[in-house]
Amino acid sequence: MNDLLVIAFPSEAKAEEVRQKLFTMQKEYLIELGDAVVAVKNPDGAVKLNQLFNATALGGVSGAFWGALIGLIFMMPLAGAAIGAGAGAVSGALTDFGIDDKFMKDVADAIPPGGAALFLLVRKMTTDKVLDGLKGVGGVVLRTSFDKSKEDAIRAALSAQSASA
Repeated sequence: MNDLLVIAFPSEAKAEEVRQKLFTMQKEYLIELGDAVVAVKNPDGAVKLNQLFNATALGGVSGAFWGALIGLIFMMPLAGAAIGAGAGAVSGALTDFGIDDKFMKDVADAIPPGGAALFLLVRKMTTDKVLDGLKGVGGVVLRTSFDKSKEDAIRAALSAQSASA
């Protein structure tokens, strides 16, 4: 089962720093993330999502490959690639992976302009080691689907003083 965690930060740089720290922990098999998105609220109030990958571009590349391959069979690889790229881009744009984009934009509206929110879809984690790694990074928990005891532990770790400070 996946759990959702949304943490607000004063800047995009801080949210990105914490996301990179979590990616390092994922390489060490301490946490398994289904999605990790940084939502930034611009000074004009618009919300921008910094996702891990662009589904439209990925669909376009995949479609171009398969279109060219099928086009080779009919001796029209360029036409096949063009048609495949278009179809792949459309299907990629209509596909949503991980956390719902509309939900992220709605929640990110609550952060002040210039601030950022880190949206995490956590599949599994070694709670004590992950919380120790996040100790003192700051941030405010906006939403979570963790049980009350884990939520309290996350809040305490984020607000605690880090060992290096």
